[in-house]
Amino acid sequence: MVLPTNGNGHYDWAKEVKEFDETKAGVKGLVDAGVTKLPRLFVHPREKLESHHQIKSTDGVKIELPTIDFEGVKDGGATRREVVEEIRIAAQEWGFFRIVNHGIPLHTMDAMLDAVRRFHEQPAEEKMPLYSADSRKKVRFNSNNGPLRENESASWRDILTCVFQDDHLDPEDIPLACRREVQEYVKCMIELREIMAELLSEALGLNSDYLSRMECMKSEALACLYYPTCPEPEKTLGTPKHSDTTFLTLLMQDNVGGLQILHDDKWADVPPVPGALIANIGDLMQIISNDKFTSVEHRVVAQALGPRISVACFFIPSHRAAAKPFGPIRELVSDENPAIYREFMFREYCEYYKTKGQHVHSALPHFRISKK
Repeated sequence: MVLPTNGNGHYDWAKEVKEFDETKAGVKGLVDAGVTKLPRLFVHPREKLESHHQIKSTDGVKIELPTIDFEGVKDGGATRREVVEEIRIAAQEWGFFRIVNHGIPLHTMDAMLDAVRRFHEQPAEEKMPLYSADSRKKVRFNSNNGPLRENESASWRDILTCVFQDDHLDPEDIPLACRREVQEYVKCMIELREIMAELLSEALGLNSDYLSRMECMKSEALACLYYPTCPEPEKTLGTPKHSDTTFLTLLMQDNVGGLQILHDDKWADVPPVPGALIANIGDLMQIISNDKFTSVEHRVVAQALGPRISVACFFIPSHRAAAKPFGPIRELVSDENPAIYREFMFREYCEYYKTKGQHVHSALPHFRISKK
């Protein structure tokens, strides 16, 4: 296995990218090869690592992410109205919130985390056929979720992505190491998605079936993330600062931690809570809500103690919905509250991110209507 160099002197970025990609073994391959120094390709600029003050629990400043209890939410009544109001506040002020009593069995969640570990820790030869940067592939394994732009830093992570377009993906395409667990987990995500769509619609003051009829969350991109132990975590990031491009994300994480959100211009740790899910609003939801909901930047720091395992379910439009323009929901626009964003096609939205790479953390400014 050829390892990217870490010596002094001239830094050949293109050579390091080529050598790393040709291994098709991901970051886990570097760890298995015994790397003790961070390859230059993975070193992030100091300003990206220290651009904001970081709040840790040891600082004595504790950030309490809103936690919303879904117990009894299907029954309606006062409980449902309370949950809708809690979601409205959390989606507006935080962009992130925890969900407990969401209905997904703990054994299903644990089995999914175990399956992700099993896939990523199997011999590299088993994963190599899936290694690809082609986003058109419904099932793919890589580390950077697409080709890097010139001189971009790589992320210290590996990802297995499974895309269920209109809730469908051929089971034979899913790696055998995690096939059964992925299918069961996505089934649970679809059930929870329907509840979330109703509650988010009501939180926007719309009919409960509004977002479901839009089909804006009728497909799922499941990212099975593996963050290996890092030899020099202070020099890199597991996932750089970004806001999610989708409508909604539901995240399950193990007990290692590492997720941080940008709150009040400071990085705040989001410690894992057993059995809880993290929901976060994506850029597309902020756009169609006309800024009633907020998409917040977040990142994952690298860990000296690991690996860290998480599963992010990104909800994206159905094939039919993607063929129609997106923009602020008309019922949320008035003379007093004019549209903040222009209409655009989903393809244009995706292409914008592809062309900008890490140079853009959010597409919101690009689609915002300029004030004259």
